[in-house]
Amino acid sequence: MPGNEVPALVPVEAREKPAKSLGMRKNGKQWHEQKKAFRPTKGLTSFEKRAKERAAMAQMKAKEKEMKEEKEVMRKEKIDKMREKRAKKEENERYEKMAETMHRKRVERLKRKEKRNKLINS
Repeated sequence: MPGNEVPALVPVEAREKPAKSLGMRKNGKQWHEQKKAFRPTKGLTSFEKRAKERAAMAQMKAKEKEMKEEKEVMRKEKIDKMREKRAKKEENERYEKMAETMHRKRVERLKRKEKRNKLINS
């Protein structure tokens, strides 16, 4: 039966002590958080530690920059491939349109001639 159990004896040291009551605040604003002691040197770090942190930050920034550049290069390559593919498609469509009105051999001659002009001009 759960109600008939005898409580286990716990040593006095193991029991949790209640938080020390600080009493009423002098200004009467109990809802405000208690102020801590002013310690101006608490947040200061040594020069060596700051130098290490700066070096680590610079290394991280360099790595981020490198990764962003790689990503940008990949994006530009993708855009260039898309442009080239689109240009080829338009060119093929143009030749097909020409083939409807002209003879096949004449279209092939024009293709070769245009390729030569492209190589000379670029």
